[in-house]
Amino acid sequence: MAANVPCGVPLEEFILYQKDLPMCSPEVESRLKLANQLVREAGSIILKYFQTDLFELQKKGDGSPLTIADQETEQFLRSGIEGLFPEDSIVGEEFDDKQGETEVRWILDPIDGTKSFISGVPLFGTMIGVEIAGKPTIGSVYFPALDEGVYASSGQGAWHFCRDETPVQAKVSTNSNMAEAVIVTSEAETFADRDAVDVWGALTDASYFARTWGDVFGYMLVATGRVDVMIDPKLKIWDAAAVQPIIEEAGGRFTDWAGTPSIDAGEAIGSNGAIHEQVLQFTRSKAGYFA
Repeated sequence: MAANVPCGVPLEEFILYQKDLPMCSPEVESRLKLANQLVREAGSIILKYFQTDLFELQKKGDGSPLTIADQETEQFLRSGIEGLFPEDSIVGEEFDDKQGETEVRWILDPIDGTKSFISGVPLFGTMIGVEIAGKPTIGSVYFPALDEGVYASSGQGAWHFCRDETPVQAKVSTNSNMAEAVIVTSEAETFADRDAVDVWGALTDASYFARTWGDVFGYMLVATGRVDVMIDPKLKIWDAAAVQPIIEEAGGRFTDWAGTPSIDAGEAIGSNGAIHEQVLQFTRSKAGYFA
């Protein structure tokens, strides 16, 4: 029975899965357990600043917002990782890369959706992705203001939880009709940054409806079957690293605009898989803008 228990799901809380799963390696299991622990503990740091005037808003060189909550949270995540896995590499949004000695690389986004955070909107999350030998293997995301999250590791399925409820298997939608699809993005105006306004227009025309329920929240909606497509015209590796294994383990696809699985292409499409090729028909001509 233990061989069928997905990584990160306690045996006593395990809901029977629909297929046999391989054993989770100690290398993966220990890191997934830590990632899940850290994203939830980081929530208490973030929430002490959320919807308060306890932080001063700064702007990075590209104009994106930065707060002490972002920095303090990433420092906490790094400290937790270095305490247990000091030889692993770490990449984070707010501080310099740490080059390690193993084939494991942690990729951190302390607050994905900082614009939502500073506006008092709860659609932001903490993201931890783990690459092993260059393969995105673990993803863990937690939305502290919603007390909701999703996590995955390769071959072990994706798991969704709300509050203290037992995690349940996360599954993408089964819709294969573009005309019935719900599509989300973070900011529609960013399509103009890569001369792709026509892509967004074509997608909204072809779909049932589109919304800007974006950032990592949009990808969680895909992974849990609530929307069909999340598209990003531009993003960084820390925006994508946790998402790829989650979307794929939920049964979907996560690729660049040309259809190649990637976390560092500077662009992304996360979908239920069933309509992925239909979306690529609109994006392929504009793929590789940031290559």
